Amino acid sequence: MANVLFTGGRAPVTLDLARAFHRAGHNVFMAESSRGHLSQPSNAIKQNFVVPAPRQETEAFLSSLKWIVEENQIELLIPTCEEVFHVVKGLESLPCRVFAEPLDKLNLFHNKWNFANSARACGLLAPDTLLIADKDALSDAFARWQRLVLKPVYSRFASRTLVLPTLREALATLTFDRTWIAQEFVPGRQFCSYSVCQEGRVVAHAVYPAIFTAGQGATIAFQPSEHAQIFQWVQTLVNHFKVTGQMAFDFIESPDGEAYALECNPRATSGVHLLTSNPRFVESFFNSGIDCVRPTQTSPRMLSSAMLIYGLTDALKKRSLGLWLKTFLQGDDVIWDLRDPLPFFLQWRSILAYLTLGMRQKISALEASTFDIEWNGE
Repeated sequence: MANVLFTGGRAPVTLDLARAFHRAGHNVFMAESSRGHLSQPSNAIKQNFVVPAPRQETEAFLSSLKWIVEENQIELLIPTCEEVFHVVKGLESLPCRVFAEPLDKLNLFHNKWNFANSARACGLLAPDTLLIADKDALSDAFARWQRLVLKPVYSRFASRTLVLPTLREALATLTFDRTWIAQEFVPGRQFCSYSVCQEGRVVAHAVYPAIFTAGQGATIAFQPSEHAQIFQWVQTLVNHFKVTGQMAFDFIESPDGEAYALECNPRATSGVHLLTSNPRFVESFFNSGIDCVRPTQTSPRMLSSAMLIYGLTDALKKRSLGLWLKTFLQGDDVIWDLRDPLPFFLQWRSILAYLTLGMRQKISALEASTFDIEWNGE
């Protein structure tokens, strides 16, 4: 039994992780800057701590984490969301094991330009990519490819991604106060992966197709899928860089069956939900020699509130209501747990907070959910 501290309690994946570690007999602590966050009322958590905003008050945030670790004899700290980039700024001062790589290595994966180059360095498939810092580079990209995708090098949820824009649309949309990349458009089916990695080995792994999403990028229904090529792709990169931590990737499977990695999230993502029912999953965070843990359930899991808010509208638009209804009726909600019901009934608090912040900052609710934790290369 270990004392384990999580950060990022606002995320459903963190709640699911906290419950899994609690079931495995560990003492679970939570540090989060958002008051009334999703995980806060969970009975899986021994103690919650409100900490300063990682992005806006980094030094105070790290000081709070150090105090929590020392006072509660924390043995393992697991960042789950983008606060991981702020957490690792304090690696040398935190007196416990932090389940993440140093900042310079994380930036190899989080920065979309760096990631494309890192993948190619391993001989792995990724779309052809150009760095876009001005209008001339943008024009060059359109001269090179008839069909392309544009995205900032630092972004999440595909919130600013332009898929198959015209040059006129791109010129009207892009602001060059940030750096962008252009990628050749690869048609096909999108998959997402999530892995726990130890010393260059993938020790837990899940893959799921992106069927229903909130906006363009955040998947909200998760059906486990076997995909040997994606596993081999991930294992090759993880081994090349000797990664320890949580790694997640977005892939496109082209019509000829090749898997191209679009981007990387070096943190927890929704693949967690497909692994927490496996009793060996928690061990993968402690045991580098464990055989790779895979999903044990075959039925889908989902965020039912997001399926109603985003998924239903999208299904009606795409005329896939039958698939939506089948997924919704067969899927298990990731927040609902009869033994721990309060997070489900109180989730409206965090949703309302993001809606309010989004209106105040003139951003979407999805963007508001990472406003105080995201890292954009600062």
